[in-house]
This record gives sequence, C-alpha cells and structure tokens, in this order.
Amino acid sequence: MTPTTETTVGIGGAAESTDMVLNIGPQHPSTHGVLRLRIVLDGERIVSAEPVIGYMHRGAEKLFEARDYRQIIVLANRHDWLSAFSNELGVVIAVERMLGMEVPTRAVWTRTLLAELNRVLNHLMFLGSYPLELGGITPVFYAFREREVLQNVMEEVSGGRMHYMFNRVGGLKEDVPAGWATRARGAVAAVRSRMDVFDDLVLGNEIFRGRTRGVGALSPEAVHAYGVSGPIARASGVDFDLRRDEPYLAYGELQDTLKVVTRSDGDCLARFECLLGQTHNALDLADACLDRLAELPPGPVNQRLPKVLKAPEGHTYAWTENPLGINGYYLVSKGEKTPYRLKLRSASYNNIQALAELLPGTLVSDMVAILGSLFFVVGDIDK
Repeated sequence: MTPTTETTVGIGGAAESTDMVLNIGPQHPSTHGVLRLRIVLDGERIVSAEPVIGYMHRGAEKLFEARDYRQIIVLANRHDWLSAFSNELGVVIAVERMLGMEVPTRAVWTRTLLAELNRVLNHLMFLGSYPLELGGITPVFYAFREREVLQNVMEEVSGGRMHYMFNRVGGLKEDVPAGWATRARGAVAAVRSRMDVFDDLVLGNEIFRGRTRGVGALSPEAVHAYGVSGPIARASGVDFDLRRDEPYLAYGELQDTLKVVTRSDGDCLARFECLLGQTHNALDLADACLDRLAELPPGPVNQRLPKVLKAPEGHTYAWTENPLGINGYYLVSKGEKTPYRLKLRSASYNNIQALAELLPGTLVSDMVAILGSLFFVVGDIDK
C-alpha cells in the first residue's frame, strides 16, 4: 500500500482550524470609500466579522486646532462628501452658540432649504448604488439624472458641486441669485415627478426584495448599544429624529410637513424603504422652505464679523440630523481664534460598527446586501 500524506490547508491566522479568514478589501467599492472587512468563515457562513478602518484617516480633528473658525468649515464639509452642506452646518451652529450669535431669519430658512436638498442628493446616491451592488445597474442611471438636476441648483447658489463652502459663522456667504428660487422649485418638482422609478423599478422588483427581505435584521437593542442613528436606526423601529425631537434651524416651524419614516423589521429592505421615504419627505420640506422664503421680506443673510474672530472661553455641543444619521460637534475654546478642541461624532463611524453584530451567522452571499444597506461613507468613518 502506498503511504499517503495528509495536509491541512488554512488561510491567514486560522490555519490550524477548519475556519477560513477572508479579507474583503481594502478596496474602493463604488463611492463609499476604502474599507476592509476581516471575516472568519465556516464554509459559506460567516462566524465573525471585524471592520478594519483607518485607510482614509486625515486627522481632521487635529487640523481643526490649527485653523481659525472661518477655515475649519473647509475641513468639516469633506469627511462625508455626499453631505457637505450638512457637515458645515454643525460646525457653524456650534461656533454661533459659543458666540451667542443670532442668525438672520432669511439665512435660517435658506440653510434649512439647502440642508434638505443636500439630503436628497445624499439619498439618491444610495438609492441608485445599493441596487447596483445587488446586480441591478439601471437605477443608478436614474439616480444620477435626478442628482444632476439638483446639483445644478446647488452649484448655482454656492459655486461648488460637492464642497459648497456656503455656510459662514453668522449666516451664509451671500443671498441666493435672482430667480434661483423659481429654478429650485422646478428642480424639486422634476425630481419628485420621477421618484416612482425607485418605488416601482426597485421596490417592485422581486429579485431585489428576495435579496433584502429578512436579511441583516438589526434589533432596536443593538441600535442603542452601538449608537446607530439615522434611517438605519429608524428602520429598526427606533423613532428618533433631531429635526422633530430637538428642532434646530427652522424645523420647529415645519412639524406639519416633517414626517419621520420608520419601519419595524430592521432588515435591508426596511432600511431602503426608510431611505426612500425620507427622500420623498425631504422634497416636501424643500417646497415648504421655498414657500416661506417667498413670504419673507428682503433682508440680510449674515452677521458682520470682526476681522479676527475669537470664541469666548468655554465649551458647547451641537448635533444635527445629517442625511446618514446624527453628527455631533463638541467644541472647546480657550478664547483664541482657533478651537482648542473640536471633536466630531460622525454617523457612519457608529453605524458601521453594527456589522460586527449583523454579519455573524449570515451567508457570504448576503454580506454585500447587508454592507450596502448601512449607507455609509468611509471618509465619515475615518475623518
């Protein structure tokens, strides 16, 4: 009898066991950024998952300490490149609170309008790219068409397509151009009239529903444990939205229009439905802001600031309902022209941690469906 040799083949650190360690990434999946997942497999089933972050880390929080209060806005609007206007808002609101500054009414309503348009831009990206990650290429073309309509409006008012730099401490850079409100209203109407593409083409697709229904269910307890927020949390039945529960800007006067979309299943399909429902409501909020701006008399959109802007000594915390969830800004000042400390709590950082809870026990084939349904931007994780 010919002697045989038995060889055990393993991968990575699991060579001595039957499990296989698989690195997903680091690569750049679509627009979300460079993320790495270290997953341990038992056959086709995931045993454990560890998100490995830091590949896009730029040290924004330390750079805040070396820039004055006007300059930090350019850093703040870049970590979540799909929510640039909303990122700027949190910083300027925190500084204005430190200064005890009151923002002109016209600026408040314009900020609210642009924040909701930015919310639609953010959501359209994920409404298009998520089906793409599941094999459906058509919706992304529709999403980019609608995004282009709104991008033109945002570019006209601010001069920027992604990084708007339109907020200023005390208000806005300038008032909107003549006739812009009419063009903005037309853009909102055009996008709303074509949103049934996502209602019918995506949600009505049996393959999409088969890949997402009952997959990656996140419990409300896990939402609270990991600090998950935004549409992902509301898809698990956690009914919390800062625009309603702690209103800022003009949201206190928009409660009749604001509808917080929730679901109870907590799965991939519920997360997509929450994102889609929130997009519809953001378009309604934009129309309500345009109506109010039309009623306001002409007036200033910013406050006159000193040549050297210094915040008084102290600290404050401002948080906003960004498109992807709650962004928090903890500002500490020593009375200088630069922040002593500015800590950023970004939505994606907390949301992506839930992967360690969601992926174990699921099949590898469901991993991309779960990963894409968390609607994250890696720059928002790494800061």
